[in-house]
Amino acid sequence: MSVSSRALSTELGRTDRVGVAVQDRRACVDGVKLQYLEAGSGPPLLLLHGHEQSATSWRWVLPVLARTHRVLALSLPGHGDSAPAVGGYAPGTDLAPLVADFLDTVGVGPLHMVGNSVGGAVALRLTLADPARVQTLTLVDSAGLGRAVNPLLALATLPVIGELAVMISRLPGGAMQRTSMSAAMLFAQPLRVPKEFFTEQHALGQRPGQLEASTAMARALFDATGQREVLLDQLPTLTMPTLVIWGGCDYLLPASQAQAAVDRLPHGRLALFAECGHLPHVECPDRFATVLSEWLAEHADPS
Repeated sequence: MSVSSRALSTELGRTDRVGVAVQDRRACVDGVKLQYLEAGSGPPLLLLHGHEQSATSWRWVLPVLARTHRVLALSLPGHGDSAPAVGGYAPGTDLAPLVADFLDTVGVGPLHMVGNSVGGAVALRLTLADPARVQTLTLVDSAGLGRAVNPLLALATLPVIGELAVMISRLPGGAMQRTSMSAAMLFAQPLRVPKEFFTEQHALGQRPGQLEASTAMARALFDATGQREVLLDQLPTLTMPTLVIWGGCDYLLPASQAQAAVDRLPHGRLALFAECGHLPHVECPDRFATVLSEWLAEHADPS
């Protein structure tokens, strides 16, 4: 296992405003070369992104969070500049052990964990497997909290349909159409889509093998009837403070799943962002950073 780093060559969101240096690092974990961003010092805070996103999706809140914490934003296998998962994605694939090994590799002990969408499901599985590792858990429009999902996501998992979608995306203008449709599903307010986000998503979709990897991951997560794995019944076993942040206009995962989760968490709290979509940390970054920072301060270790 190894770790390397370099200065980030492109500006990340508001780094210049808050004066926080962001490092673009690499770690080889279980034979997989992973990319992650690191900034700040203090109690460790891990950020896990969603499907078809990467570590840079946290760019609008990372510098603010790094004023009080050592923040690590990991690109999951096959996302960002991280190498694909060994053996690819299949139904039942669990990335939690890999994330745990990543934390051991970079020398992180008990920490605060935040996961969005698919990253929320990974964070939840890791927390259930090793609760002593997690001081607080924050689930942001998280997968794994109910069966319901946008029908278009379920449709893309069907045989032939997913391959057809990839083929259409490769036609002239297809990549732009796919990016535009994705943005429309992820954001409640189209005018809130940051230019950098749209540009990065468009470029990512044109990488060789990226669309095929995204389709494989979607099929590992969803089937024609919705989400494959629902972890609601295990939530009562979690004793750490847990914050659930959700966009009130999430078009992918209904906000009712947030309330269902909080109802089962012994120490759960809900922060519902009205007129916000699936990515509150991108669409409403100021409010997100404030809510999360106040939550972390409230549950800081006195020592």
